Amino acid sequence: MSPAGNAHYGRVNRYLHWGMALLLAWQFTTTSVRVLLGDSALDELLWPTHRSTGFLLMVLVVVRVLWALASRASQPPAVSRAARLGHLALYGLMLVVPTLALLRQYGSGRAFEPFGIPLMSGFEGERIEWMVAAGSLLHGELGWLLLALIVGHVAMVFWHRRQGQDVLGRMLVR
Repeated sequence: MSPAGNAHYGRVNRYLHWGMALLLAWQFTTTSVRVLLGDSALDELLWPTHRSTGFLLMVLVVVRVLWALASRASQPPAVSRAARLGHLALYGLMLVVPTLALLRQYGSGRAFEPFGIPLMSGFEGERIEWMVAAGSLLHGELGWLLLALIVGHVAMVFWHRRQGQDVLGRMLVR
């Protein structure tokens, strides 16, 4: 432990971080294939996993936020106010993007059963247009914004390293 507090994130934080990083990479891969190679065999193989993986990510981000709050005292301090705000923006988008997808899904009236777990049974009758419209308008656009923030997040790791701060080391196995 350094004088300023713990110099590394704990095991649970690291597993959540890297597990979510892999799942987010999968999400952006499925979306990129959908955009670039829609109606292809690869799209048909990958796209059906997008909703369930998104739901899993939403659950994990809630777990991660709760864990961060519970283990706040043992976490390394943010390197700057900008880093703190950047992380808040990442967490916010990781919650908002799947929430919008769930809103759109519910409004469509279609059932949603991620991993076979009945989450929304669906309904008969007219779609709830405002829900579908809000999800359709914002889910994808904010998803790409999330990707841009993730790229910025990774870029800042390298920038900090050039400044003599090994922030990546805080998220790696000791």
